Amino acid sequence: MWSPSGLPSSKGGPSLSVYQYYEFQAIDRPLEEADRRELRRLSTRARISATSFVNHYNWGDFKGNPRELMERWFDLHLYVANWGTRRLMIRLPRRFLDRSRIRVFLREVDWVVTPVLGRHRIIDIHYRGEEPGYYEPDDDGPGLLGDLAPLRADLLSGDLRLFYLLWLTAVEAGDLEDDEEEPLPGFGPLSGALEAFANFFNIDPDLVQAAAEAPLIGDVTKVSGEARRRAVEAIPEAEKTALLRRLADGDPHVMFEVQRKIRQADRATGAETQATRRTVADLRGRAEAIREEHRVATARRLEAERRRKAEEAERKRRARVDSVRQRGEKVWADIETEIGRRNASGYDRAAGLLFDLRTLAEEDGTIEEFSKRVRSIRDRHPRKKRFLERLAGLP
Repeated sequence: MWSPSGLPSSKGGPSLSVYQYYEFQAIDRPLEEADRRELRRLSTRARISATSFVNHYNWGDFKGNPRELMERWFDLHLYVANWGTRRLMIRLPRRFLDRSRIRVFLREVDWVVTPVLGRHRIIDIHYRGEEPGYYEPDDDGPGLLGDLAPLRADLLSGDLRLFYLLWLTAVEAGDLEDDEEEPLPGFGPLSGALEAFANFFNIDPDLVQAAAEAPLIGDVTKVSGEARRRAVEAIPEAEKTALLRRLADGDPHVMFEVQRKIRQADRATGAETQATRRTVADLRGRAEAIREEHRVATARRLEAERRRKAEEAERKRRARVDSVRQRGEKVWADIETEIGRRNASGYDRAAGLLFDLRTLAEEDGTIEEFSKRVRSIRDRHPRKKRFLERLAGLP
């Protein structure tokens, strides 16, 4: 049963263990002592530092409003609940995110909003998980925000591939027409942060791989030194001076603004507009092909593992049979000893020795003699039914 707040409830049903993880990070401005005191009033158990607020709950819920905390103090927020809900919020200065530019990515993605809060815009990605009633304990959370944190720097520098991944969720859901073109003419290679994002929000890995096969156009990390020099020299002197003043004043965003200008200069060469864009049908088809490649590779790997195990089992069986041959007549005495133990393990060992002796009899052409000795054993132990059951298959 589910409560109105979305938390699982045990009323009228079995008790369920709840796990919720909240983490906030302040990047542009560390928290002051007064900030930390105010945050402490929201939770006595949270770990609060100059740059973070972290807490988890196995009962109850967080008293604060995550979006309000983002508006006042934090640049990143991650939330995980063990009934499938995932949330990531990223705060950026408003000038760094052109809402009209990202509209094409989010047109069919209704679980992402980008509200303006004061001088900032929040990217609020709130994935609700499976249908109500889904429940699978999953104590994850710690470390995840560190894996995702570089996405904020990417966005500040003008890298919109996070939104491309969100667009892929609409492709996966079948909400886009086959002839619709991808919103960027290239996507790969996949960074560690983007891979963590795709995993966090359960985006089809085969579709992500298909998208990443086309290289990113305008990757500032790959722009030549000469192109960077020209882009910087093209910045008007007054603007350069303003950027230097802000850098001297400790503005954390100057580097990202310069990177944006380099990206814009590269885009102005026309490489992005000239690149061929794949359609939704292209991506779906390629993802299906990748899925089949993975299926075939997995089947081959499993078959190779099956053969390896079979060969290993045969080597062990052969070594065991050879050992029985070397022991000769003494094996029959060992069989009687094991039968005399009158327990399951003794019966198992006796039966195992008999089956190994049958293998030797078949190899040596003495199966008739072997059969007589087995019948003799059966005749001498008629009341040991559990042992006799183990001899099924012997002559």
